[in-house]
Amino acid sequence: MRLVVLGASGRTGRELVDHASSRGHDVIAVVRNPAKARSDWNAAIAEGTDSTALAEAMTGAEAVAFCIGPVHRTDVGVMERSAIATVRAMRIAGVDRLALITASGPFTDGDGPLTRYVAKPIVQRVLRDQFADMVATEAVIHDSGLDWTIVRPPMLTQGRGRSGYRERRDSNVRGGILIARADLARAMVDLLEDPTTIGRSVAVAR
Repeated sequence: MRLVVLGASGRTGRELVDHASSRGHDVIAVVRNPAKARSDWNAAIAEGTDSTALAEAMTGAEAVAFCIGPVHRTDVGVMERSAIATVRAMRIAGVDRLALITASGPFTDGDGPLTRYVAKPIVQRVLRDQFADMVATEAVIHDSGLDWTIVRPPMLTQGRGRSGYRERRDSNVRGGILIARADLARAMVDLLEDPTTIGRSVAVAR
């Protein structure tokens, strides 16, 4: 498929561009700063909140992968604002399929007692602004009318991925506290290719 990756210059976005390309997809890597686009990419330049520029980058695409997230702790609301612009752009460009990354952290369905009652309350307090942004972002996507899949990973790690990953729909992966970005990229492409994930939130973990 012709796939637009938003936030392609980020650590997860780079993994996704590489993995989707290796599987034969035609990838358009959308970046805000042209200096961060690799020379071997088919790159487009657009701010994540500029729906007009995003729509231009999406013209002719079949799917969009949203990898935009906060870079700094002060980037409060960046995901929701970018999601609103992305939905508008997809409607303009006539693209329906979307996979968007949030996190498993704001949610406790499926978690074991230790995670639910000890670990999660601490993490949710520390990252309350970022998690609130993710919850608001998911609300935007739920109301979008698009063929969406929300992907909820736990803590992301660098390095080589594993041979596979675990997933659970509409609930967290029990005991799933980590996933490599390379495996998250693999999961994103798998889920985009699977029409049974449309309208579902899918947690992934190693």
